[in-house]
Amino acid sequence: MILPIIAFGDPILKKKAEKIEASYPKIKELINNMYETMYNASGVGLAAPQIGLSIRLFITDGSPFAEVEEGEVIDPKAIGMENFKKVFINPEILKEEGEEWSFAEGCLSIPKIREEVLRKEKILIRYYNEEFALCEEEFDGYSARIIQHEYDHLNGVLFTDYLSGLKRKLLSKKLLSISKGDIKVDYKMKFPILKKK
Repeated sequence: MILPIIAFGDPILKKKAEKIEASYPKIKELINNMYETMYNASGVGLAAPQIGLSIRLFITDGSPFAEVEEGEVIDPKAIGMENFKKVFINPEILKEEGEEWSFAEGCLSIPKIREEVLRKEKILIRYYNEEFALCEEEFDGYSARIIQHEYDHLNGVLFTDYLSGLKRKLLSKKLLSISKGDIKVDYKMKFPILKKK
């Protein structure tokens, strides 16, 4: 089932999410719905807070990175994305290292905005997979970046929080338009109701 994606401005996106237990109800169904929602929106990652659930769960699939905006096609193997369909439950980034590198990030909750964000190139993460088996893995490059971005969602951090005050001020009208729903996207979204002053 395709779920609406929560838009910028909703308080759930700024809240620290809670850990879940293996007994969490209908977890497999939730994960399947999240994948269906993410693919419908052409995303490479989706965190539970983005569908209105403040729990520590996110999913990834880097294969859409093979389609580059200018129409250039990249082999997913060339950027380490061929086996990157993963479920992360109660993740904990244990280490971030290497050179910081910049990439124009976007977010399904903040459509039509992309900005350069610096992140470390390598991470070590501990998490539970969809079977609730404990895993510990290293990732680098694009996969590390996707994980860092989605992990931030579980801590109430958005990629726009990394921007300078001036850059955020320049984007403020666009961000307000998103939160009001004054934007056209190809997927279902849920917009926060803003109080009139």
